[in-house]
Amino acid sequence: MLRISTVQAFNQGVAAMQRNHAALAHTQAQVDSGKRILTAADDPLAATHLLALEQQQSRLQQYQGNLSEASSRLSQQETILDSVNTRLQHVRDLTLRAADGALSKAARGDIAAELAECEKELMALMNSQDEQGHYRFGGFNARTAPVVQAADGRYRWQGDSGCEEIQIADGLTVASGISGEAAFASGKNAARLQASGAAAEWISGALVEDELAFAQFPSAGVRLDFNDPNDPLAYRLTPLPQGEPVQGRLDDREDSLVHYQGAAFYINGKVEPGLSCTIEASHDAAEKISLLNGIRDLRKTLQSAADSPQGARQVRDAVALGLRNIDSNAAQLDSQRGQIGARLNLISATQSGHESQMLHNQGMQSKLGDLDYFEALSRLTLQATLLEASQQSFAKVNRLSLFDWL
Repeated sequence: MLRISTVQAFNQGVAAMQRNHAALAHTQAQVDSGKRILTAADDPLAATHLLALEQQQSRLQQYQGNLSEASSRLSQQETILDSVNTRLQHVRDLTLRAADGALSKAARGDIAAELAECEKELMALMNSQDEQGHYRFGGFNARTAPVVQAADGRYRWQGDSGCEEIQIADGLTVASGISGEAAFASGKNAARLQASGAAAEWISGALVEDELAFAQFPSAGVRLDFNDPNDPLAYRLTPLPQGEPVQGRLDDREDSLVHYQGAAFYINGKVEPGLSCTIEASHDAAEKISLLNGIRDLRKTLQSAADSPQGARQVRDAVALGLRNIDSNAAQLDSQRGQIGARLNLISATQSGHESQMLHNQGMQSKLGDLDYFEALSRLTLQATLLEASQQSFAKVNRLSLFDWL
């Protein structure tokens, strides 16, 4: 026969009430929070999965912040490059106006004055700063103005060419800017030809007009000879050291423009028979000219050239060189604008990917951790009933006594 003491019955009743109360309190906490898992003990496997999802969500939120920062920096640089491009087009229009041989020295001076203002505007754009005072195109040396003007009036690029890399996804970074040096100071200098020899004084305006064809220009240069006794207008170009000569003839009414292997130069007037010169070229790809220095060189020529045939030739040659260098720098500018566009596209695609992943993670978090209110409320009602029953049972059992049966 099983015997249950009064103390044992009391303890069992208290334990039952405590269990039912704890279960009811836990369910009530779930209902209040809307979460199925309050502690890892509720569902260890799901809790582990939820923790991993929360960590991934935290990383994605950080990446989204990095993406916004990179997008803001690149968009600001893109706006500045658009402004530079607009001013550069105006400079090109002014250069074409200066090509008019009928312009007087005063008219050329007016164009030069406009070019000087363009230089100031372009320099200000290149030295633009963000809200923290950092130079946008200074690279890692963002506290120093990237463009300075030396005592001789020429411009010098002193900015750093580096760009900060920002992490935007697991194993993926993006440069948050472009190199100002590549955008503004890396145009190929078209003035990479030099004439030497007795006939060199008749040669001017030598420049590279086609970079692709110029790659085949003889490394030792070409020799230009005027040695046909029967025709003072005839000349011969011979690739050095030994090559197949090319015959040509000068225009007897005006200066002659000669084209050869991507290079071009003027022969001014008639050259004395028997004279010759050598035209050599630099194939050094590092021979660059900045956008500002190209404009400055043109401006200085427009200001100094006299109203004379010699002055007209100086302007003609300076305009031709200026247009080539402007176009070369414009190509560099477009290349950097293209890089910004590509990075902004990458940022946009990455942002969309992160948003989709975060939305998927939220769905998984809801599926694993959110409470089924219908089931929880039904369970809450049942647990409340069980608690009430255990309380009533405890009260009745606690009142039992042997004296009730005597």
